[in-house]
Amino acid sequence: MPTTARAFWVTGPGRGEIRDVTLAPRRDEDLLVRTRFSGVSRGTESLVFGGHVPESERARMRAPFQDGNFPAPVKYGYMNVGVVEEGPADLRGRHVFVLFPHQTRYHVPASWAHLVPDDVPPRRAVLAANMETAVNGLWDARPHVGDRIAVVGAGTVGCLVAWLAGQVAGCRVQLIDIDPARADVARALGVEFATPGSADADADLVVHASGAPEGLALALRLAGVEAMILEMSWFGDNVVPLSLGEAFHARRLTIRSSQVGRIAAAQRTRWDTGRRMRLALDLLRDPRLDVLLTGDTPFESLPSTMAALAEGRARALCHVVVY
Repeated sequence: MPTTARAFWVTGPGRGEIRDVTLAPRRDEDLLVRTRFSGVSRGTESLVFGGHVPESERARMRAPFQDGNFPAPVKYGYMNVGVVEEGPADLRGRHVFVLFPHQTRYHVPASWAHLVPDDVPPRRAVLAANMETAVNGLWDARPHVGDRIAVVGAGTVGCLVAWLAGQVAGCRVQLIDIDPARADVARALGVEFATPGSADADADLVVHASGAPEGLALALRLAGVEAMILEMSWFGDNVVPLSLGEAFHARRLTIRSSQVGRIAAAQRTRWDTGRRMRLALDLLRDPRLDVLLTGDTPFESLPSTMAALAEGRARALCHVVVY
């Protein structure tokens, strides 16, 4: 049984390295998982990589199997798909999704490992955490049949929100991004695309997921009278200037936050995180979602890859790390 592994650590603002780690002895309730793929949650992990987690949020921002503390050194991540090498006979050889950082092998309690459906390719399964976030966002947004919905920001979460919303009967969904190349992604997901200058106003619901203050300002301009703007971006310690003058009050707009750490209030009585994750994995059966998987790179290249993503030199959606 392996006693060591390799893991990616953030060692300081804008710096990372691969380190050897020692695996604690496996307990009876643990699985030994060999990672096959992990995904980079670009928005959150870029903020962590840059050292931008506010002191007030450092406890709440801890990932389930994080080592170290913010700002650094810290082992952070939560999009890991691997194969079970040791554990109960019915799990050995099966692929599981775990909210675990970027590491070659690890022990994890079996209760934290979610079986990947046989008809979901393991590489696509790295989207499970982002899908879970998108599901929770739609629960918070509560779109109605026939709504005109604007999604500002065609990152991974924004694309998944648009794809889910586009399946609500009669809804017209417009995915908005500054990068015209995202039009091909929108087309593959079956929704409309617009740049900020061509986006339609008077939306019934606006979801903001761009991670940029300018995107939130655009979301306010696109919202119709008494519409809701659902804020799904997390800005870390960055201050966001926002004009709440002009027509904000006259149009009686609402800005509401959504965060995956708590199940949306409307679902909380009947759902737990296990049921929500099973739904997220089931939704990944659609092969159209492969368009969101970009930039496969080897695990050993992750320090330079993370720097490129954080600095905006790589225009990836869900960046896949291959082991």
